[in-house]
Amino acid sequence: MTDLETPAAPPRPGPSWRRAAPALLGYAAVRALGLVVLAVWSAARDESWLRLLSSRWDSLWYTRVAELGYGYEVRLPNGDVHSNLAFFPLLPWLERAVSALLPLSPAHAGLLVSWTASLAAAWGIFAVADQVYGRRAGVCAVLVWAVLPIGIVQSMAYSESLFTALAAWSLYAVLTGRWLTAGLLASLAGLTRPVGAAVVAAVWVTAIASFVRERSVPAEDGASRWRRALSMLVAPLGAAGYVLWVGRRTGGGPLGYLDVQAGWRNGFDGGYAFARFVADKFTSFPSALAGLALIAGVGLLVRLYVVCVRQRQPLPLLVYAGVVAALALCASSYFGSKPRLLLPAFPLLLPLALALARLRTSRSAWVLGAVAVVSAAYGAWWLNGSGPP
Repeated sequence: MTDLETPAAPPRPGPSWRRAAPALLGYAAVRALGLVVLAVWSAARDESWLRLLSSRWDSLWYTRVAELGYGYEVRLPNGDVHSNLAFFPLLPWLERAVSALLPLSPAHAGLLVSWTASLAAAWGIFAVADQVYGRRAGVCAVLVWAVLPIGIVQSMAYSESLFTALAAWSLYAVLTGRWLTAGLLASLAGLTRPVGAAVVAAVWVTAIASFVRERSVPAEDGASRWRRALSMLVAPLGAAGYVLWVGRRTGGGPLGYLDVQAGWRNGFDGGYAFARFVADKFTSFPSALAGLALIAGVGLLVRLYVVCVRQRQPLPLLVYAGVVAALALCASSYFGSKPRLLLPAFPLLLPLALALARLRTSRSAWVLGAVAVVSAAYGAWWLNGSGPP
């Protein structure tokens, strides 16, 4: 279904900032709109927008790691143990480094890291889409990612933006044959979130497919094959290193990290718990509407993935998006977090970007502008309410 030899578009120029400038400026404008609306909305409720972005929910856990290191845990009345070992270390490491260099608290340092990483992520998404489908589609892909209903998370002191930046640039490196860079960035992604396994899978599957293809059609020299093999070796080191360290610290062995996640009642059950959660929505009429919306959302994700396959996206993008979606949908807890967990799956947005790229510039601008306003309002309402768990 996917031809690794023939890209969907001719080779593009390198991802210079000048080429990416329209995408980055558009992205910055969307995020600035979201922050302005959040600040106004929060002021009306006598709330601090900075606190909402940097000092609630998971941000507090990352900040505590940055300030005090690992070892903090909360024991709940039901016996659950919430340990900060569940949070991967790259973001708190960066928070600690930035707060040591600049007069910023670790929480505000986390915001600076996230805002910088979100621009790097936007640039990486542009680079991938530009490489595969061209510049216009690259700009649209970045803007579609920016105006997602949960796009405000890109501006929070969370690890989604940092992870997406590392993932996007690793995938770009795979697409352009920069295997050592791809492996290193995949390793760093594995130090950021558990879903770093998706980046490792993209590197491994693409490299193995290339090795298999060369058995019948030799195409590259020995040095290139060695770089590819070394990339496969380096890619999983970040995630594996942290997981093994957690296992040693907890005394749980190689699977000790799974015990930590179990303390949060989180794990991988193939989607059974999520299916029960959706089914329970149909026990009454008002909640049944939410159940229908969840089913429609999952159906849309499946439909987008099918379209990605039909449009012959390169293999690393299909593998990466498929693994991210599977891990998000099949997690056994925190069902309200699933939209946030899907945020890094940007290849699923490429069909929408292509559709927008085919419209006249004025029409696509009106569509994206209207959605950006709605997204900004939703983000402000969301963070001033329940917010991302």
